[in-house]
Amino acid sequence: MKNYIIFSLFLLVGCKEKIKKNISTVENENLIKAIKFRDSANEDSAYVYYVKAKEELLKNRNNTEAARALVNIAIIETNKGDYHSSIANSIEAEKLLKNKKDSIDLEIASRNYNSIAIASKNLKNYTAAIDYYKLAIKNSLNKTNSLAFNNNIGDTYLEQKKVTDAKTYFRIALQTTDSIDYARALNNLAKAKFLENQSYNAFPELEKSLKIRMRQKNDSEIISSYATLGDFYFKKNPEKSLFYTDEMYKIALKIKNPDDQLEALNKIISLNSNDYLQNFTKYVSLRDSLQNARNNDFRRFGLVKFDVEKQKRSNEELKSKNLLQAIGLAFLGFALIGTFFWYRKRKQRMQLEAENKLKEQQLKTSKKVHDVVANGIYQVMTKIENQNDFNKEQALDELEFVYEKSRDISYDKPDSSDQDFKEKISNLIASFKNEEVNTFTAGNDEKLWENASKSTQTEIYQVIRELMVNMKKHSNASNVALRFEKINNNINIHYTDNGIGISDELIFKNGLSNTVSRIDNINGKIIFDTKTEKGLKINISFPVS
Repeated sequence: MKNYIIFSLFLLVGCKEKIKKNISTVENENLIKAIKFRDSANEDSAYVYYVKAKEELLKNRNNTEAARALVNIAIIETNKGDYHSSIANSIEAEKLLKNKKDSIDLEIASRNYNSIAIASKNLKNYTAAIDYYKLAIKNSLNKTNSLAFNNNIGDTYLEQKKVTDAKTYFRIALQTTDSIDYARALNNLAKAKFLENQSYNAFPELEKSLKIRMRQKNDSEIISSYATLGDFYFKKNPEKSLFYTDEMYKIALKIKNPDDQLEALNKIISLNSNDYLQNFTKYVSLRDSLQNARNNDFRRFGLVKFDVEKQKRSNEELKSKNLLQAIGLAFLGFALIGTFFWYRKRKQRMQLEAENKLKEQQLKTSKKVHDVVANGIYQVMTKIENQNDFNKEQALDELEFVYEKSRDISYDKPDSSDQDFKEKISNLIASFKNEEVNTFTAGNDEKLWENASKSTQTEIYQVIRELMVNMKKHSNASNVALRFEKINNNINIHYTDNGIGISDELIFKNGLSNTVSRIDNINGKIIFDTKTEKGLKINISFPVS
């Protein structure tokens, strides 16, 4: 349950009255429509009109309201999981607010820093997230908002397992007079305490937080309480943990929140072995549907921006065309009263000026094209810059390619460079080494992989990454070793860690089902040694030609 995202939405609604007061001054129909759709929880339509409003506001040099539109665009993109685009829009908003003076500018800047912090946290850039939360506090003139930002900082520290730091900021957040913010900080502080000390009885605090949220009838916040209670009882009392997790799942279904449904199902799979297959099937189906929906959102949002930029370009070209026509009429008038040679010289000079002005205008227009994903959409626009006909299907394909490049960055997907596979494997394993975890590799040399096909290498890369991610999330291991060897026409991989181990029923949780499937794809075998006294051992074997 992501409380910091909920707070971002709270800020968005909290500024509603101030925005409405500015509408009479702004008189921007697209901005008015965007606000109405946003307030009715229709984010897709709100996004379309915020993008259009932003362009019009920039054209009218209303930088403050353009920045506000950009912040709302960034928040919607974060809610859709498009964190890189969200940060890019927030940076554009920050440029528009570089000379912040009045309270409105500071308020927008504060929300903007909070938005960047949320996106950074989702990209696991915790240091940047904390820095931006602190900037949000520095620019905030609202004490309630500042205290809520402290809760967000505590949540970021808690995700890094820095419990002492997290508790400090949760206690600051408890000073709020807002009941929902108080319940959120109390829930998080109790969670930090029982994570620090497994024998700590956090139930009274968790129950108090839940009752406050129930009185407010805030379903999203109630889900957070049920999630924390489920975690609290996960090892102490699985039956109670299942009860709270079931309640969490029911409310997530009610408010149609797929992320919370997935989180609840993931816990239910571990707690309810009787309905394992049924729940696992639901989980996989929902996960795939959610990913497809977000893929469609990325493509649709990309086309929205593309269409707005194309319309802007068409309008500017029409103005240039009208200008040329006016100049032509002027030339004709001069020709009637001038000599042929003067007319020809004048015409040549005016045509040259018009061409230079058109080129200058085109250059300015190109520079204004919004860089969404590392200049990807800009490159698409460049390809059609001088085309009269517009093939929307072709543009959709190219935008799909741009989106794939963005996903590669978000999920840290290995690129298609000429780096040899041995180096890729070594770099992958080494990337999980930090102050708490040591990684060791043996036998990974070039000859080992020389007969392995590209498809086999791809599957093995993903398998090793899934094992390392599972280790980092769940094992609490301090030492991880992978040994590679080739016997006859088979490559063997021996994985060992000194973590808490894994039970038989949890093998297919958290990506390990994908590991088994990938090994099957290359006709290999995988054996999980769950009987070892401490830690986890996994043996993988697969053929190579």
